[in-house]
Amino acid sequence: MAREPVKASWRKPAGMFAILALIFVWVILVASFSGQIGTLPVLAQCAVYLVLGIVWIAPLKPLLRWMETGHWRAA
Repeated sequence: MAREPVKASWRKPAGMFAILALIFVWVILVASFSGQIGTLPVLAQCAVYLVLGIVWIAPLKPLLRWMETGHWRAA
């Protein structure tokens, strides 16, 4: 029983570039606020950067789902 070859999808490379673009935009956005964040106490800076370092991951779940299935929402 021969298996048919898997058809390559354009969504994975497009999604990869979207992820890189998201990271780039997020870095620019966070860096633009570094002056204001730098005036905070050290522990507050740590908290802010910790939150900002995690928040960018939120849009990845639907993007990764789209890359795999072609749908933005779970079926």
